[in-house]
Amino acid sequence: MNNNSKVLALKYRPQTFKDLIGQNIIAETIINSIKIDKAPNAYLFTGIRGVGKTTIARIVAKSLNCLNVKGDPCEENLCENCKSISNSNHIDVLEMDAASKTGVDDVRDLIEFSRYGPTSAKYKIFIIDEVHMLSKQAFNALLKTLEEPPSYLKFIFATTEIKKIPITVVSRCQRFDLSRIKATELFDFLKKTSLKENGNVSDEALKLIVKISEGSVRDALSLLDRGLLSVKENEELTLSKAQKIFGFFDKAQLIDLFTVILEGNESKTLELYRKIYDRGIDPKVFINDFLELLYYFKNIDSLKLEGSSFSLNDTEYDEIKRISGNLDNKTLILFWQFTIKIMTELDIVSNQNLSIEMFLLRLIYLGGVKKNESFESNLKNNDLTLTDDSSKDIKENFSESNKTINQIKNISQTTKVEPKKELKTFSEGLKKININSFSSLIKICNDKKEVKLKYELENNVNLVKFENLRIEISFNEKLDKSFIKDLTSKLNDWTGERWIITLSKIAGEISYKEKLINYKKEEIEKINKSKLFLELKKNFNDIKLVDIKNKDDEK
Repeated sequence: MNNNSKVLALKYRPQTFKDLIGQNIIAETIINSIKIDKAPNAYLFTGIRGVGKTTIARIVAKSLNCLNVKGDPCEENLCENCKSISNSNHIDVLEMDAASKTGVDDVRDLIEFSRYGPTSAKYKIFIIDEVHMLSKQAFNALLKTLEEPPSYLKFIFATTEIKKIPITVVSRCQRFDLSRIKATELFDFLKKTSLKENGNVSDEALKLIVKISEGSVRDALSLLDRGLLSVKENEELTLSKAQKIFGFFDKAQLIDLFTVILEGNESKTLELYRKIYDRGIDPKVFINDFLELLYYFKNIDSLKLEGSSFSLNDTEYDEIKRISGNLDNKTLILFWQFTIKIMTELDIVSNQNLSIEMFLLRLIYLGGVKKNESFESNLKNNDLTLTDDSSKDIKENFSESNKTINQIKNISQTTKVEPKKELKTFSEGLKKININSFSSLIKICNDKKEVKLKYELENNVNLVKFENLRIEISFNEKLDKSFIKDLTSKLNDWTGERWIITLSKIAGEISYKEKLINYKKEEIEKINKSKLFLELKKNFNDIKLVDIKNKDDEK
């Protein structure tokens, strides 16, 4: 394929460690290990999409098998091995996509293939992309070979979901966590790339691309490629054109919208939003940008313009700085929480646009600003304060809104509780129970003889986040329908506090039961290798360790 016909993400794909951006420490570590012949049996690269996991895997494969240079593959006059690996046709370097080959049979074929030494290279190398997609049986089949591979065999794994890989596999690999590319580094790289492509791109447009890509080089190059193809020859890709192409809008419009919300002007609020919507902005993109704006209003004093990931220009920064001095932190935090909740609502409504409009109107009444007719004048005079009555309105309205739009929360949790009376009785008669972790919750269920709850927590619940008075979980299809209602009720009884249990789209950790099984496997493996057990085996040939138990398990 002609190099000029390639998309930018492929055309500018790094071929050596020197070409990498933003991963200098990882590159130096790998180069040094190869130079002194201490390359690990297996590499594990993890990070977000597009930061160079598969690219580094191929560079490592070339470095290990390069005929000319030791450490970093040759750049000019490529040796046969480097040339073949770059073209993805080297007989001793096998790439496998675990997303399409997930079964144990695929891994067994791989292991069988590994029994034969390399044909023309020093090492036979298996590159497995998206390795977290392998099944449990496939991982188990790989374990033995992974721990004690032949001297000529190397594994290189790449994944975006490190938590989905069994700890027994991770512990047998040398792990490298690839970081997001810094905004300034990515900007400089895109600037050089656009000049190489003879593209006329404004700095503001490049900054927008950096912002959208979120530290991913591949995403950034794809966006730049799209932007260059969207303009005529010798025509500049300006910020306004880039916003239209990528579906983003001018943040100044969002600042104006926020201002009229604070003024309590319903008609103006809807008018400004509809102008934004008519430009084809996705409602979820709008909400994400709105959240970002709230963050800047709250934390503008702690931010530097050059360190804000190119999200703000000078004018926007100054305007946010001016308005933020007149805002109450409580209002901003409540706006943030309410905006988070609307994201859940967008997943269940058929007309997202109408939902956004009602959301903006609710914000007006949430902050009680509709009643504050003098807001605009106060804003101009730089003298905005929220009164006690206004704060009361905020709390009351926010409480009411919570009942209407609960964050993916089981409807059975919304039963009314009278905390003041019950808490008083509770504190007088019983000692409060402190539950500060998921494991302590399971222990409390065990102590309280709540067998059903304990079983569900251990087997059918995947923990996402555990915070004070809030638990975020995912679950499998076996989870009892009344689990959330029952657990919420018990937590309220035990602690005297109102707990919130939310369901997340994030996969979460493996179940408590699976963790225990993995732990026992590792302990059994350690004991099997211990001196005491080996001595016992000399006297009793057929001895076999089946299980281990803690003292607590016997209670």
